[in-house]
Amino acid sequence: MRILIIRHGDPDYTNDTLTEKGVREAELLCNRLANEKIDYVYCSPLGRARKTCEIATKGKNLEAEIVPWLKEFGYSVQLPTGEKHIIWDLLPAMREQYPDLAINKSWLSVPFIKNSPVPERYAELKDGLDKLLNNHGYAREGAHYRVERANRDTIAFFCHFGVEAMILSHFLNVAPDALLHGFIALPTSVTTLYTEERRKSVAVLRCCEFGDTAHLYSGNEEPSFSGRFCEVFDSDERKD
Repeated sequence: MRILIIRHGDPDYTNDTLTEKGVREAELLCNRLANEKIDYVYCSPLGRARKTCEIATKGKNLEAEIVPWLKEFGYSVQLPTGEKHIIWDLLPAMREQYPDLAINKSWLSVPFIKNSPVPERYAELKDGLDKLLNNHGYAREGAHYRVERANRDTIAFFCHFGVEAMILSHFLNVAPDALLHGFIALPTSVTTLYTEERRKSVAVLRCCEFGDTAHLYSGNEEPSFSGRFCEVFDSDERKD
């Protein structure tokens, strides 16, 4: 089985839709996906993801299923200083102070994570993912999936960067910190995973492409800055 995780186009957050640039990005994504075999589509309920999905799957005769747990993982944590930060926006000093954030079996026990909505929402996301994969023939069993119906289907998720990082965290059995803060999937980027069944009926998921935006370059469309922070501090780029 193949899984595509696709981030929405350049966002108009105020109106929860796409900017003009985002629409162009989604149209280029549509060109990319035109010859792709996609069997099932699942989409976040948020407008920017739905608009991207609508444009990108045009002509495929596919009806997207709206999945509540694919909405952005934009939950805040309250730091010991009293500051509030979204889970995907922790500053380096805080992450250095709490090294358990980088450990898969420990990060949910960090006090400011434990006392936030994150554990419950993460559990809902994992449960939703596992139920969905079970419907496609792969049942979660510890850190792998038991293959009940092997297949070469392709399923596509249209969603958001924060939730993409949390999905990868569960699929790859790693703490999300490095994914949230060390990687960025830019608008309309495509992340590709495959199941690998090296032992009969035992499958793991492996990422073979992360955040691919080749379709934008082929259309002479510069990738959006959305999700990044300033490259140098004395600049007009986003700092907060």
